[in-house]
Amino acid sequence: MQRIVFLDQASLPVPLPPVTFPHVWVSYPATRPEERAVRLQGASIAVVNKVRMDAELLVALPDLRMIALAATGSDNIDLQACQERGIAVSNIRDYALDSVPEHALAMLFALRRALPHYRQAVQQGEWQQAGQFCLFGPPLLDVAGSRLGIVGHGSLGQALARKAQALGMQVWFAERKGAAKCRPGYHPFDEALQQCDAISLHCPLTPETRHLIGARELALMPRHAIVLNTARGALIEPHALLQALRAGRLGGAGIDVLPEEPPIHGHPLLEAALPNLLVTPHVAWASQQAMQQLAIQLVENLNAFLAGERMRRLV
Repeated sequence: MQRIVFLDQASLPVPLPPVTFPHVWVSYPATRPEERAVRLQGASIAVVNKVRMDAELLVALPDLRMIALAATGSDNIDLQACQERGIAVSNIRDYALDSVPEHALAMLFALRRALPHYRQAVQQGEWQQAGQFCLFGPPLLDVAGSRLGIVGHGSLGQALARKAQALGMQVWFAERKGAAKCRPGYHPFDEALQQCDAISLHCPLTPETRHLIGARELALMPRHAIVLNTARGALIEPHALLQALRAGRLGGAGIDVLPEEPPIHGHPLLEAALPNLLVTPHVAWASQQAMQQLAIQLVENLNAFLAGERMRRLV
């Protein structure tokens, strides 16, 4: 009988398909670091989304045979320690190929059309006092015909490119920052910043990509340009971003991720009441359809493991 423990099931608020092997399922809405070892005692399978599974914890869990990630990213798992202890690790893949690109495009539309500004203007009564039938304010810019630079050529970047092209946008994939050569089909990183009307980030957070977009990079972008981040919070240096927005050197920013989530200690972007800054709470991935696909893959991974099959395995 397998004992499965889901340490943060509140992060996946959709029904799960049935597990096909004999098991005991225990779930907790959330788990604090000091609760992990006690809750996982006797568990053969741990299901986690963002709970950290480090080497020190794994030593205390001799019965653990598998970690099933309810997410794609594995930053919170010590994969090397899992390899050494023979603990299988699986993750979720390509489940949000509509949800994340649609969220990025929704923010792009809102910012190109200045929707936050005009909504606030209506709420404040400015339209009612206008001298004509419409209320003019910040320029409205079409999405069709604009150029989108995408940083990251993975499944999400490619899915965004397809949707953007269907909207009449020109798409450029940016080469890695500082690369000596530019691969076929890519544009030099700095050139993409200089020539694109919007930049959307879809790359992992690594030592090389931390603060990928800072003051130097923002200064290269056109004054009307928009930067979008649905990937990892630390890809953008927040103080440089705020400076550019407040100085009118950047058209707008759409941010769905922060370095600390939830941001219990605050964050500069949360305190900036700017009409051209949209901050959403890491929900780009979380359409109902995407979460249901995630749930399906999660249980598929569990069933495959007990059947002796390798499915979406990282270890």
